[in-house]
Formats: sequence, C-alpha cells, structure tokens
Amino acid sequence: MKNILIHGLGQNSQDWNTVKTELEIKGIFSITPDLFKLTKGRELGYVTVYQAFERLCRSLQDPLNLCGLSLGGLLALNYAVQHPAQINSLVLIGTPYEIPKRLLKLQNFVFQFMPKSVFQGMGISKKDLIHLSKSMADLDFMKSSEKLLCPALILCGESDKTNMESAERFHKAMKNSRLIIVEGSGHEVNKENPHSLVHLLQCFWTEE
Repeated sequence: MKNILIHGLGQNSQDWNTVKTELEIKGIFSITPDLFKLTKGRELGYVTVYQAFERLCRSLQDPLNLCGLSLGGLLALNYAVQHPAQINSLVLIGTPYEIPKRLLKLQNFVFQFMPKSVFQGMGISKKDLIHLSKSMADLDFMKSSEKLLCPALILCGESDKTNMESAERFHKAMKNSRLIIVEGSGHEVNKENPHSLVHLLQCFWTEE
C-alpha cells in the first residue's frame, strides 16, 4: 500500500512536511510529489499535470491511498475515476466539484500583482500558475464521482466557506464516504491544522 499526499495550486510538496513527519512517527509513511517538478520542461496546464501524476501513480503499481488538497484533490479524484482498481481509498480536502469561474478570474487578477518571489517559493512562474489556473476552468467531476465505490474521507476546514457546498455534494454523491468539518482551519488544512489532519488520516488509513 502506498500513501500519496498531493499539494494544492498555491503550494508545493514542502507544505506537507509537518503532516508527513508526524505520520512517520506513527509508523505511516507517505510520498509527497512536487507536481510542478513532475511537469518540468512541459507547458503547464491541468492536462499535463494530470498526465505526469498519472505516470507516477501507475509506476507504483501498489494499491493507493490518495489524499489531495484542492488541485491535489481533483487529481486524486480524476485518477480514481480512471483507475478504480488501483485505489484503496480517497481523501479529498477542500476540493471543488466545479471551478467557480468568478473566483478564478479574481484569483488570476490578484496573481498579476503578486511579486515574483512568491511564485519562486512555490517552484512555479507567475505565467505558468495563471495558465494552469485558467486550464482548470471547465473541470467538473461530480457525475463521475458517483461511480466510485472506494472508501472516501471528505474534509473541509470550518472557515473554508467556498468549498463547504462541494464537500457536502461529494459526500452525497460518493456512496462510501464520510464527511468531516475540520475545526480551527480554513482551506489549507495541511498547513493550518496539520495535527488534526494527521489524526484523521491515521484513523482513516488504519481502518482501511
């Protein structure tokens, strides 16, 4: 069994460090791929990021526990839909069932005025991040998620109002899912409340 922690759009693999370390103390080991390094040298869009992620997952061959935040959740869901036989379980954190286009436009507008140093810390250029963000505009996995039978844990930070409805809809659509609202956290649960997330992952993964 392989556990994979997948970061969000404005993050990189290091944002899982606290969660990864605490899980290891409990004897649970995980892989934290850097999505932007996986696609290095290619035009950055959702399709190329997913293809790189898909290659990584297929190379592992083992049954997978996928845990993704936001973009990472979309990638995990996409892979589970296409390769259900390899999936042991899914954890979706702050994952949108569809991309809110107004919010996307606002987000890209804000990106335009952010200093380059912010993007360097993510390991991605401003231009690439905006292009990747725009390429996600038409994603919608709600219908396909209804076909999934694997155990799923749907998480949403209590102050992540943007994704609360998505969490509830995924929970209703996925027959074998559990919904938990994470107290003391907004969207980035892996950074804002890593200790609670570790406890939830440990309980869920040891059950499965």
